[in-house]
Amino acid sequence: MMLNEFAARIRGCREIVFFTGAGISTESGVPDFRSPGGIWTRYQPVYFDEFLNSEEARVRYWKMKKETHKLYKNVKPNIGHNAIAAFEKREQLLGLITQNVDGLHGLAGVSEEKIVELHGTDRKITCLQCGKEFDPEPIYARLPQPPAPCDTCGGPLKPATISFGQPMPVEAMRRAQEWSQAAKIFIVVGSSLVVQPAASFPVIAKQGGAMLAIINRDPTPLDDLADFNYRGAIGEFFRELNPLLADS
Repeated sequence: MMLNEFAARIRGCREIVFFTGAGISTESGVPDFRSPGGIWTRYQPVYFDEFLNSEEARVRYWKMKKETHKLYKNVKPNIGHNAIAAFEKREQLLGLITQNVDGLHGLAGVSEEKIVELHGTDRKITCLQCGKEFDPEPIYARLPQPPAPCDTCGGPLKPATISFGQPMPVEAMRRAQEWSQAAKIFIVVGSSLVVQPAASFPVIAKQGGAMLAIINRDPTPLDDLADFNYRGAIGEFFRELNPLLADS
């Protein structure tokens, strides 16, 4: 399928689901933390049970998260984030499922009810006991002093991201599966499709009869399943696609 044919297929569709990974945010300056020298290579991973049970692990975790928060604080949405937000403005977006925790889709204007952040967000702190949300700035400013317990229930606070070993959010998973099953077109943008259970959603969509598109710099395990593949930079793809969507 050529790009102009793909554009023609999506132009009139109102049941489009986007699934995004780290690749959509690199052009905003969000680094790949797994790359050599990245944050994840310089810190020992903190598993969820360690966070709950070890003060030393919590200190290490908060130090790492403060570093990622500084990186995310000043980044801005790019053409990819803005293009997806435009699908909602045209009433074509059924839902957006993202593996990213940078919050850039929301900053681009996608409404909260249209976003599922499978791995949470680094732009909030949450109470693990009652779910109350807190502004991260005052909490990170006081580090290395450990955060005070929740002022509502006394529960422990944690950045609102999913740690290794932490259960996936039930409601987010339910909504993502629902959207995947209902999608007429399912578009993967910037994901290697190797992290489970998130990578199962394109398969669910395809099994439900959706047209599957994968836009990514590198090959993915699901390329053979896709109806449309694009290999290259995300920004380049949307710069080519956007004018085609304006055609009548």
